[in-house]
Amino acid sequence: MNKLKEIYEYRLMIYSLVKRDLRGKYKGSVLGFMWTFVNPLLQLLVYNMVFSIIMKAGVEKFYLYLFVGLIPWLFFSAAITGGSTCIIAQKDLIKKIRFPREIIPISFVTSQFVNMLLSFIVVILVSVVSGVHLTVGGILCLPIIMLVEYLMALGIALISSSLTVYFRDLEHILAIIAMAWLYATPICYPEEMVPEKYLSIYRLNPVTPIVNAYRDVLYWGRTPDLTTLILAVCIGLVTVFLGILIFGRLQRRFAEEL
Repeated sequence: MNKLKEIYEYRLMIYSLVKRDLRGKYKGSVLGFMWTFVNPLLQLLVYNMVFSIIMKAGVEKFYLYLFVGLIPWLFFSAAITGGSTCIIAQKDLIKKIRFPREIIPISFVTSQFVNMLLSFIVVILVSVVSGVHLTVGGILCLPIIMLVEYLMALGIALISSSLTVYFRDLEHILAIIAMAWLYATPICYPEEMVPEKYLSIYRLNPVTPIVNAYRDVLYWGRTPDLTTLILAVCIGLVTVFLGILIFGRLQRRFAEEL
């Protein structure tokens, strides 16, 4: 609780770092902030062509099925890959100023989360235009699902960013893991395509219940299954708890290692 209180006292610093990251991300580009919407739409176009034309997944309204899973994944993937180097990227700040080091991964993940929220404006519009009847219960559950994913992404970013300070190769290893993790998650295909003998292992993937919960709301137009939602909440809380614990132990020698 003391750590949370300390981080809260530096909330203006978090806000400043998030604002700087959002402004600097597309600085100098022609489209600027519009890339927040254009980038996921272009990725959707590529994946949709591959999995609905070349490698047919056999899913009705596949573009929507893919879009609802892809946007949360892009956020989660950024937290894994970009989050791993956020401490190293701010090494000058760490050496000069005394502040809770957790602020750096928190601000990074938050900026990525804001991008996801903006992209979800497009997702919801596409869902409504596609004829999905959104339920009140589903809409009310959507912020909970997003919060759970944020906590999970933050937990992983805390762990990966602290470990990468000591083991720099982890940055490249995580890029490969993220690529493999994408195809181990039912984003580009339905879970029913997984052979039954592998399902017990496949369902250990902590991202699966989150993706399924998003799809319940925005693809199927229903309230997420309570079991799925509780499982996602538990995974998110455990991940962020482990992240805070590991980060707290490893941050003591950041200045020396950087």
